[in-house]
Amino acid sequence: MQFKPLLTASALALALGTGAPAFAQAPAANVAASTADAAPAELSTLVDQVDIPYEKFTLENGLDVIVHTDRKAPIVAVAVWYNVGSKDEPKGKSGFAHLFEHLMFNGSENAPEDYFQYLQEMGATDYNGTTNFDRTNYFQTVPTPALERALWLESDRMGYLLGAVTQEKLDNQRGVVQNEKRQGDNQPGGLVFYEIIKALFPAPHPYDHTPIGSMADLDSASMEDVRNWFRDKYGPNNATVVLAGDVSADEARPLVEKYFGPIARGPVNEPAQAEVTELSEDVRTVMRDQVAAVSIDKYWTAPGITDRELTALTVGAQILGGLSSSRLDNTLVRDEQLAVSVSAGNYAWQRVGILNVSATARPDVDEAEVERRLDELVAQFIAEGPTEDEVRRAATSTVAGTIRGLEQVGGFGGRAVTLASGEVLADDPSFYARQFEILATLTPGEVQAAMQRWMTRPSFTLVLEPGERDGSYEEAAGVAEAAGDGDPAEEVTVTKVRPAPPIDSVAELDFPEVQHTTLANGMALHYAQRDAIPATYVTLSFDAGSTADPADKRGLEGLALGLFEEGTTTMSSREIAETSERLGANISLGGGADRSSFTLSALSANLVPSLELLSDIVRNPAFAQSEIDRVRAQRITGVEQELRTPSAIAARTISPLIYGAESPYAGPDTGTVASLSAITREDITGFKDRWIRPDNGAVFVVSDRPLAEIEAALNGVLGDWQAPAVAKGTKSFDDAPAAPAESRIVLVNRPNSPQSYIYGGQLTSVDPRGETYVDFLNANNALGGNFLARLNMNLRETKGWSYGVRGAPLTNENAVAYTVRAPVQADRTGDALAELIRETGEFLDTRGVTEAELTRIVTAEIGELPGQFETSGAILGAMQTNAMYGRPDDYYERVADRYRAQTAESLDAAARAAIDPDRFVWVIVGDASVVEPQLEQLGLAVERVEMAGTE
Repeated sequence: MQFKPLLTASALALALGTGAPAFAQAPAANVAASTADAAPAELSTLVDQVDIPYEKFTLENGLDVIVHTDRKAPIVAVAVWYNVGSKDEPKGKSGFAHLFEHLMFNGSENAPEDYFQYLQEMGATDYNGTTNFDRTNYFQTVPTPALERALWLESDRMGYLLGAVTQEKLDNQRGVVQNEKRQGDNQPGGLVFYEIIKALFPAPHPYDHTPIGSMADLDSASMEDVRNWFRDKYGPNNATVVLAGDVSADEARPLVEKYFGPIARGPVNEPAQAEVTELSEDVRTVMRDQVAAVSIDKYWTAPGITDRELTALTVGAQILGGLSSSRLDNTLVRDEQLAVSVSAGNYAWQRVGILNVSATARPDVDEAEVERRLDELVAQFIAEGPTEDEVRRAATSTVAGTIRGLEQVGGFGGRAVTLASGEVLADDPSFYARQFEILATLTPGEVQAAMQRWMTRPSFTLVLEPGERDGSYEEAAGVAEAAGDGDPAEEVTVTKVRPAPPIDSVAELDFPEVQHTTLANGMALHYAQRDAIPATYVTLSFDAGSTADPADKRGLEGLALGLFEEGTTTMSSREIAETSERLGANISLGGGADRSSFTLSALSANLVPSLELLSDIVRNPAFAQSEIDRVRAQRITGVEQELRTPSAIAARTISPLIYGAESPYAGPDTGTVASLSAITREDITGFKDRWIRPDNGAVFVVSDRPLAEIEAALNGVLGDWQAPAVAKGTKSFDDAPAAPAESRIVLVNRPNSPQSYIYGGQLTSVDPRGETYVDFLNANNALGGNFLARLNMNLRETKGWSYGVRGAPLTNENAVAYTVRAPVQADRTGDALAELIRETGEFLDTRGVTEAELTRIVTAEIGELPGQFETSGAILGAMQTNAMYGRPDDYYERVADRYRAQTAESLDAAARAAIDPDRFVWVIVGDASVVEPQLEQLGLAVERVEMAGTE
């Protein structure tokens, strides 16, 4: 198992949340292996499976349109990319591209309401917008009948926006973006990326500032800036539209011409050129923050995505510190145990890139020794180069991840994004194919040459140590609250009336047929066939989860699961990692509070050896004491980091207050330093024997292969697996604790926090198996469940005090809690909590669900169903949920009729039966010196506690 960095990796993650990795990859998973003598499919065969055929045409106004047809589901991904990002911002206007992205969601001339309202009316899924150094994009996946409406909506904000932009909207979104910045800055290591950019790309340079910008520059943004930015940057000749899914080019062209064709050309935006800088000498910086352990990061500037050496650098970084079997993992984490985590990566943008290696030291190790060995290993790798096997494993892992990721047509990393990024950033929609051609023939010598060229130049070293942050935090000058009810609203100017096209039909979900059989060992097998990609997903699910932990051994399940792939009786953890990479297989371990699961994502061409690996990991873990000690140290460091992270502090504090300290749901599921330290090898083997056994589990499969083949393969590796003689584990869920007599506040003091994290909750009587459960869910969709819900619209879109607020049920098998989470700017903590209390109380008393809310919510829930189950992973998860709650296999096909039968009264009844507005526990994590005086106005009892480690 590879533990990703706890610390400064978050800084690059922040960048990559607005940036782009060198290869589009599937979400990281804990990888495992197969038998050492397995014969995986040839890399060239796998590369041939990555194909996204498309047609491209250009309108007279310069708009490029790319269409990819995929008829697997009645959905279409719509992606609109503008060739402008933060590198194109003039001096003094940092963050403006991103601020403008927010404004683009606040309504246009013919769609003046918040765009999320129109997206929900269409039943859209996977919708959002992002900005990075190089581009701004907007995307949504819509049911096929709503495609014309989606094109109307996107074209209205491309061509007819300015009449709807008001000073009120600008002020509000400036406040929202500043809270987005505070939210990122408030995280441990949240200020690191600013230092990286400042050191590697010193001003003046197009990449000398982050896309989020500075508080001062955001304060200065004016209406004239908005108008000029739109006119200069958002013309159709500076944009690309990609449609991927249930549509052909012949079907798409007349619609695109109808809605986008009349938009006039704008000025030609020539994206800023930028040289790849080189430091004149090594630079070193030490920072301090709320982190659990010292991390050492080294950074080098690198070329952009179109450079010939991109692929070689990416593969080299994977081999060095990205793969589970990487050089740094094997030496620093496994063998010498100097570090709890390591990483390496090549992060490429259009003009420039960053190469990074990182190690987080074990708390009991001298960080100077960690840095010395890190430097030696990097130098050794550059001098020796990789082996042929290392290059093949890295390449196979990359291709396998791409195959899995391309099952999705839209979202953050599907087919539409792949085509759009190639077109906009590399002038070639097939850019991914060019990269894979290089990957298929890449040699160790090419990798070594690229690493020698770029990683022998001067580097920037950043050491992040535990401690108080240095210096003062740059705050905003302040933004006036949006106009109140008594102030006249600024009018929208409509330059051209463009009625919204109707949506004439509803796309129906066709959930795949689920078949059931029994393996030779008695385990139930639940199977569904999906042939969109040549892959097989297998989950072994066991009735355990963190609720199987003894009260004095919290974290046992998590520690035990973390050890299954750290060695079997016949394979070391390194051999497991290497073999899984050769196969392109991912094995993730987890499951949550009620289940423990082992999920294999395999290329179907390598199915049998991948299943052999899965079986070996599940059935024959070695649980070597040396591995237990190593993984325990990693998990303790993770707990120490949680105790410094606002959201985790709040969750760990509130759970026992909601469920009762003795409840299995009280957690913390990751354990405490004391509980993890007390766990023995006997506890871990006992957990496996009681819980991870065939008579306590079931198998769920989604595959392109037929059931008969899957059943035979599973029987071949699991058919003779029998339960041990020891008794199967049991859980105890006592009666719920008495509800509190009144609401109260627990204030956790986290000094120097620019934001406060509010987390409220209470236990409910809701039964997730009951008929009214979906009524409760949709009632919450009016109160707190999505962007348009009242809590978010108030604190984000009206007040501008938060980047986002959500209310949501925490649904477990034996308990359902209702929670509200709101990160808010520190100086508005008391006001924000007052608003949360007011909104919730009124919703549950005098201002229940309106007819407009009911119509919007029901329409959205029905329309979203086809998009929700586009991927094999989504189908696999739904099958497991249905099994846990005793639902029929076609539950998600039936639920649409349940939605149609809902009324405002039925939703109100469900919410009011579940939630008592006067019995919340509110946990606030923030700077008590700033927050505590604000709470007096609320009239609630306040208990102040110190953050762990600061007493």
